[in-house]
Amino acid sequence: MSKKKILIFDDDKTILEVITIIFEENGYQVEISETSHDIIEKVTQFKPDVILMDNWIPNIGGVAATNLLKSHEEFSTIPVIYVTANNDIVALAEQAQADDYVAKPFNLDDLEGKVAKYLEEQI
Repeated sequence: MSKKKILIFDDDKTILEVITIIFEENGYQVEISETSHDIIEKVTQFKPDVILMDNWIPNIGGVAATNLLKSHEEFSTIPVIYVTANNDIVALAEQAQADDYVAKPFNLDDLEGKVAKYLEEQI
Protein backbone atom coordinates (compact mmCIF):
# COMPACT_ATOMS: atom_id res chain seq x y z
CA MET A 1 0.00 0.00 0.00
CA SER A 2 1.38 3.41 -0.89
CA LYS A 3 1.86 6.04 1.78
CA LYS A 4 -0.83 8.65 2.23
CA LYS A 5 0.38 12.11 1.27
CA ILE A 6 -0.09 15.29 3.29
CA LEU A 7 0.72 18.71 1.87
CA ILE A 8 1.21 21.40 4.52
CA PHE A 9 1.10 25.13 3.84
CA ASP A 10 2.44 27.15 6.79
CA ASP A 11 5.07 29.86 7.16
CA ASP A 12 5.99 28.85 10.72
CA LYS A 13 9.10 26.66 10.44
CA THR A 14 8.68 25.24 13.95
CA ILE A 15 5.13 24.09 13.24
CA LEU A 16 6.24 22.62 9.90
CA GLU A 17 9.05 20.66 11.60
CA VAL A 18 6.81 19.32 14.38
CA ILE A 19 3.94 18.34 12.08
CA THR A 20 6.33 16.77 9.55
CA ILE A 21 8.02 14.63 12.22
CA ILE A 22 4.69 13.50 13.72
CA PHE A 23 3.11 12.54 10.41
CA GLU A 24 6.25 10.91 8.97
CA GLU A 25 6.54 8.80 12.14
CA ASN A 26 2.95 7.71 11.50
CA GLY A 27 3.88 6.55 8.01
CA TYR A 28 2.70 9.50 5.92
CA GLN A 29 4.61 11.14 3.12
CA VAL A 30 4.83 14.87 3.90
CA GLU A 31 5.58 17.84 1.68
CA ILE A 32 5.71 21.40 3.00
CA SER A 33 5.42 24.88 1.56
CA GLU A 34 5.98 28.26 3.21
CA THR A 35 4.02 30.12 0.51
CA SER A 36 0.64 29.46 -1.06
CA HIS A 37 0.65 31.33 -4.39
CA ASP A 38 1.79 28.22 -6.27
CA ILE A 39 -0.74 25.83 -4.69
CA ILE A 40 -1.93 24.46 -8.03
CA GLU A 41 1.61 23.58 -9.15
CA LYS A 42 2.41 21.99 -5.79
CA VAL A 43 -0.78 19.93 -5.76
CA THR A 44 -0.26 18.87 -9.39
CA GLN A 45 3.26 17.64 -8.62
CA PHE A 46 2.69 16.03 -5.21
CA LYS A 47 -0.93 14.81 -5.56
CA PRO A 48 -1.73 14.99 -1.82
CA ASP A 49 -4.51 13.02 -0.14
CA VAL A 50 -5.11 15.85 2.33
CA ILE A 51 -3.94 19.46 2.73
CA LEU A 52 -3.30 21.43 5.92
CA MET A 53 -3.64 25.16 5.21
CA ASP A 54 -2.54 28.03 7.43
CA ASN A 55 -4.49 31.29 7.18
CA TRP A 56 -1.58 33.70 7.54
CA ILE A 57 0.66 32.49 4.76
CA PRO A 58 2.70 34.74 2.45
CA ASN A 59 1.69 35.84 -1.01
CA ILE A 60 -2.03 35.15 -1.34
CA GLY A 61 -3.11 33.83 2.07
CA GLY A 62 -4.96 30.68 3.06
CA VAL A 63 -8.47 31.73 2.02
CA ALA A 64 -7.45 32.72 -1.52
CA ALA A 65 -5.21 29.67 -1.94
CA THR A 66 -7.94 27.27 -0.79
CA ASN A 67 -10.53 28.96 -3.01
CA LEU A 68 -8.14 28.63 -5.95
CA LEU A 69 -7.73 24.92 -5.24
CA LYS A 70 -11.45 24.30 -4.76
CA SER A 71 -12.26 26.11 -8.03
CA HIS A 72 -10.21 23.52 -9.94
CA GLU A 73 -12.49 20.62 -10.79
CA GLU A 74 -9.56 18.19 -10.70
CA PHE A 75 -8.60 19.17 -7.12
CA SER A 76 -11.90 20.27 -5.58
CA THR A 77 -12.38 16.98 -3.74
CA ILE A 78 -9.01 17.05 -1.93
CA PRO A 79 -9.84 17.65 1.75
CA VAL A 80 -8.41 20.90 3.10
CA ILE A 81 -8.09 21.30 6.87
CA TYR A 82 -7.74 24.95 7.82
CA VAL A 83 -5.25 25.56 10.64
CA THR A 84 -5.09 29.03 12.16
CA ALA A 85 -4.84 31.01 15.38
CA ASN A 86 -7.55 33.42 14.23
CA ASN A 87 -10.64 33.94 16.41
CA ASP A 88 -12.85 33.80 13.31
CA ILE A 89 -11.61 30.35 12.32
CA VAL A 90 -15.11 29.01 11.59
CA ALA A 91 -15.96 31.94 9.30
CA LEU A 92 -12.53 31.82 7.64
CA ALA A 93 -12.77 28.08 7.03
CA GLU A 94 -16.22 28.58 5.47
CA GLN A 95 -15.02 31.49 3.35
CA ALA A 96 -12.10 29.37 2.15
CA GLN A 97 -14.42 26.41 1.39
CA ALA A 98 -12.21 24.28 3.64
CA ASP A 99 -13.51 20.86 4.64
CA ASP A 100 -12.59 21.25 8.30
CA TYR A 101 -10.48 23.31 10.68
CA VAL A 102 -8.19 23.07 13.70
CA ALA A 103 -7.42 26.08 15.90
CA LYS A 104 -3.83 26.97 16.81
CA PRO A 105 -2.31 26.23 19.20
CA PHE A 106 -3.60 22.80 18.35
CA ASN A 107 -3.53 19.52 20.15
CA LEU A 108 -1.55 17.09 17.98
CA ASP A 109 -4.01 14.29 18.69
CA ASP A 110 -6.86 16.46 17.38
CA LEU A 111 -4.91 17.28 14.24
CA GLU A 112 -3.95 13.64 13.66
CA GLY A 113 -7.57 12.61 14.24
CA LYS A 114 -8.91 15.07 11.68
CA VAL A 115 -6.34 14.01 9.08
CA ALA A 116 -7.08 10.31 9.72
CA LYS A 117 -10.82 10.96 9.39
CA TYR A 118 -10.43 12.41 5.90
CA LEU A 119 -7.96 9.76 4.78
CA GLU A 120 -10.26 6.93 5.94
CA GLU A 121 -13.08 8.38 3.83
CA GLN A 122 -10.90 7.96 0.72
CA ILE A 123 -10.17 4.27 1.18
